[in-house]
Amino acid sequence: MATLSATSGLIAVNGIELAYQIHGNGKPLVLLHGAFGSLEMFGPNVAALAAGRQVIGVDLQSHGRTPALDRPMRFETMADDIAALIGHFGHEQADVMGFSLGGGVALRTAIQHPAVVRKLVLVSWPFRRNGWYPEMVAGFDQMGPEVAESMKQTPMYEVYREVAPRVEDWPILVTQLIELLKLDYDWTDEVRSLSMPVLLVVGDADGLPPRHAVEFFELLGGGARDAVWDGSGMTRHGLAILPRVTHYNINVAPALAMTAASFLDQA
Repeated sequence: MATLSATSGLIAVNGIELAYQIHGNGKPLVLLHGAFGSLEMFGPNVAALAAGRQVIGVDLQSHGRTPALDRPMRFETMADDIAALIGHFGHEQADVMGFSLGGGVALRTAIQHPAVVRKLVLVSWPFRRNGWYPEMVAGFDQMGPEVAESMKQTPMYEVYREVAPRVEDWPILVTQLIELLKLDYDWTDEVRSLSMPVLLVVGDADGLPPRHAVEFFELLGGGARDAVWDGSGMTRHGLAILPRVTHYNINVAPALAMTAASFLDQA
């Protein structure tokens, strides 16, 4: 089991209790994990990111140390939870970084609550559902609640078993996630209107093709022209495609923390 931070606990926001861990000091970065996971999903990247800032790791609805809740799991409501959490800790703004499922929540937080997001880092997340490879979408559609039992053989369940307040709530998490992953979405218009600097990070062997990340970058206004010698043609946004990295290891790739930290540290 990963070691707990010096500060951790539960806070009540929007009728839900959210588990959090705080690492490091400095400007706040809210860090959001992927499906079926918890903060532990980032492995050593938590400490790497916390070396230069305060990382507020959150276990999303029904995940990890957050008690399971009988509430439909939706990106929009989880985004409201994160905005409320930022306010709870007394921050007017925070950087927000999310991987996979957490990327969807991070993006919706920026769309719904732009005033509270200083910078946004999206890792392995498409702006529309068909941005995933077709086999990924087919996998989402074929999943049913019965997979809760077979998934007990996975590392994700092993971490859940160690940290969850009620390990018997695993089927609740699985069922809520399956329902969420089957919902269609297309946030093209909202992405165009994002006002904060955004960094997109994907692997070159990710669950979404690099061309989708490029399309995402172009929606933000990136990649439209040569930056010229003084950088005046560059946007505030960034795109990173990490070599020989998949959807299943980008979260722990050392290059992820280095890339994100460089972007967050820029003025």
